[in-house]
Amino acid sequence: MSTLVTGIGELVTQDLALGTLTGAALVHDRGVICWVGPAASAPAADDRVDLGGRAVVPGFVDSHAHLVFAGDRSAEFAARMAGERYDGGGIASTVAATRAASDDDLRALLARRVAEMRAQGTTTVEIKSGYGLTVDDERRALALAAEVTPETTFLGAHVVPAGADRDAYVKLVAGEMLAACAPHARWVDVFCEPASPHAFDADEARTVLEAGRAAGLGLRVHGNQLAAGPGVVLAVDLGAASVDHCTHLTSADLDALAGGDTVATLLPGVEFSTRSPYPDARRLLDAGVSVALATDCNPGTCFSSSMPLMIALAVREMGMTPGEALWSATAGAAQALRRTDIGVIAPGMRADLTVLDAPSHLHLAYRPGVPIARAL
Repeated sequence: MSTLVTGIGELVTQDLALGTLTGAALVHDRGVICWVGPAASAPAADDRVDLGGRAVVPGFVDSHAHLVFAGDRSAEFAARMAGERYDGGGIASTVAATRAASDDDLRALLARRVAEMRAQGTTTVEIKSGYGLTVDDERRALALAAEVTPETTFLGAHVVPAGADRDAYVKLVAGEMLAACAPHARWVDVFCEPASPHAFDADEARTVLEAGRAAGLGLRVHGNQLAAGPGVVLAVDLGAASVDHCTHLTSADLDALAGGDTVATLLPGVEFSTRSPYPDARRLLDAGVSVALATDCNPGTCFSSSMPLMIALAVREMGMTPGEALWSATAGAAQALRRTDIGVIAPGMRADLTVLDAPSHLHLAYRPGVPIARAL
């Protein structure tokens, strides 16, 4: 059944041909946008929704999230606020709690988190494994994630489990674990961070990524979060869709990103939650790099599911304009997932829409912490 959405005060399409429209309307049918234009010229439809002058933007695309987990790490957050340094070691406590949780418990927690995201305007979310770190637990996490999103990422190479032999674990991840998880995953990811004793160096990361690519998975990389390192250059060299964090970049990293098609995904909620320096988004944008924003919603370093908060932080702390931040949270994040059907409002695209209880997209950064966004 077709639906006319009218009374749109400002429609931010992220489409170069359509631009930003005022007094706009659109028609969607069976989940696909059919028509966009001035409300006065709108065609007839089976149903009608009048938004009374509210703004509409593309549904937020959260291209980096860790939602399949159990347990609580609020005490770790409090310790960081008191000055304790983050190095990735706290993941072990989440692994233990997640392994102990039942399928039904994890499924309920996951559904609650996805609903929380949608209530704040997110219509697409990528979900990683990484809190199981055994063959069965990683496979289970991805099977559960696949129930709620097609954007599932195998992250067996999150950290080396306590007590495990590094070489043996890398071999397991690139072999038996990958074989069990690949049927449930679209992507493979690795935490390439030599500054952390728990994460993976360039050679280990390359082994995992190349094995994932041979298994038919797309590539993603956690890189350059804690210090400058090999993650960004490795991601670009292998043609990864996205390299995420990008907090510490050298000139060589910037040149590599500018010369490739790997998206730099920035996760400002992590810097907020760890008292770390924010990435320099302005430097990336001025170099012509495609930038995405995502939450990195996870129990340890950013337990926030709010894309509007990420937009506000990007504007306040990372040198982005409100329009740039919104693009990075929609069209840019769609690029990070290599998706051409979301992130833009135009005929033929998915009817993934977010309504703002405000007249303009500027309010996303202007009113941080206020729940003005919701998925339509």
